[in-house]
Amino acid sequence: MSQLALATEAEISARHLSFVESGRAKPSREMVLLLASVLDVPMRERNTLLQAAGFAAVFRESELAAPQLAIVRQAFEAILAQHRPYHAVVLDRNWNIVSRNEPAARFFGFLLAGSAAERLGPPNVLRSILHPDALRPWITNWEVVAEALIQRVHREAVGNALADDTRALLGEVLRYPGVPAHWARADLTANLLPIVPVCFERDGRRFSYFSTVTTLGTPIDVTAQELRIECFFPVDSETRAAAAQFAGAGA
Repeated sequence: MSQLALATEAEISARHLSFVESGRAKPSREMVLLLASVLDVPMRERNTLLQAAGFAAVFRESELAAPQLAIVRQAFEAILAQHRPYHAVVLDRNWNIVSRNEPAARFFGFLLAGSAAERLGPPNVLRSILHPDALRPWITNWEVVAEALIQRVHREAVGNALADDTRALLGEVLRYPGVPAHWARADLTANLLPIVPVCFERDGRRFSYFSTVTTLGTPIDVTAQELRIECFFPVDSETRAAAAQFAGAGA
């Protein structure tokens, strides 16, 4: 946004905003929160802005297991259950899988059987997609899927200052064997496809999915705002039939 557009949207004078931006005026706590709200800055970054301006953070960051997030856990568990027989997973801001429904556990267990994925640590989407010993060998359109994922992380970094742990994870996966060096550069001018199908194949069985990502519309906590649920939908009848099998007693 231009300085004038931001001032107009925030209903303050462009002159005062210019002074704040240049450091000639110290913003009040209310001004920091107002500008952050107009710019739709995430809660975590709003806390960072407040602290940089000399104020205490105001947005709570709770552990996922905390009692105050019980309603959030219930909401995500309801979505996971309702998405059967298709698989769905809940991710935190570092792309760790913090919950999943039973079809997802069975499906990814089938793909990862006999692999060395466990040595990579707790389930993590970036590691699973990019590492040659995890899901990567079974994704037939891996380059398309992996590059779209990396560019998505780059774009998220524009709106949110990547935390040190997320930045370290991104650097780690970009160093995996076979990952093109140019993926380390963000291409913010590229038009990303709204839907990128992911195609798996193992033991003669083929599966084609696309996914959607859902976040809470009215988050009450930093942790709650950063959680997202990824739901997979079959592209063809073959995949729909396989999903019904994975949702049953066995695959």
